[in-house]
Amino acid sequence: MHKFFVSKDNIVNNTAYISGEDVKHIYKVLRLEAGDKISINNCEGEEFLAEIESVNKEQVQARIIEKLLLNNESKLDIYLFQGFPKASKMDLIVQKATELGVKKIIPVFTERVVVKNKQGESKKVDRWRRISKEACKQCKRSVIPEIECPLEFDDMLKILPDMDLILVPYENEENLGIKKLSSYIDRDKIKKIAIIIGSEGGFSEEEITCLKDLGANIVTLGPRILRTETAGFVAISLLMYEFGDLGGLN
Repeated sequence: MHKFFVSKDNIVNNTAYISGEDVKHIYKVLRLEAGDKISINNCEGEEFLAEIESVNKEQVQARIIEKLLLNNESKLDIYLFQGFPKASKMDLIVQKATELGVKKIIPVFTERVVVKNKQGESKKVDRWRRISKEACKQCKRSVIPEIECPLEFDDMLKILPDMDLILVPYENEENLGIKKLSSYIDRDKIKKIAIIIGSEGGFSEEEITCLKDLGANIVTLGPRILRTETAGFVAISLLMYEFGDLGGLN
């Protein structure tokens, strides 16, 4: 069943009003029509079964039939702090991190990020939010992750003390991996996890020192050097397997 995110303000008296790009997708691509069943999410995690009542080029109207007891969100709140990558790699990072279940994605300008126009890069946030929303439809998530405007490294440091666990994959770390780390972590006390990924140039020694001073766990992801767009996926997957729901609930 096809899923659509509709603002709570656009659900009135058990009727959902779908507008924007989804309308064209419904009538031109999916070719849905009156009588077809769809899933509606109110952008606050609540899911509903609905039946399309009318379709035109401006709006789709659907009647709410019942609330669905469905929640595909992880019990972990993973915050991905991603060192700003080159070209369009951030598009892929947003899409796949959304599929893997992260709560929030925050691009970060680290020391070795190579960006000609920081202000111009910040304007891409709206596109990343659209990518995340589309990924949520595909993977049936209940909540769309927040995509924040890029932060400077020092501003990121101010956020980290609120985290229960801070992980920094680093190519020069050889001894501590996520498997070993998970063996002595109190899982009941872990809810908010920060994963901090360096850009193509990696972290400077000064940045690693700052992160260590905040109590960050500097970890290895294995003997092979991973690209910046790969490292985040691996770290998220390992955490979701060890502490979340990626390996199943039993």
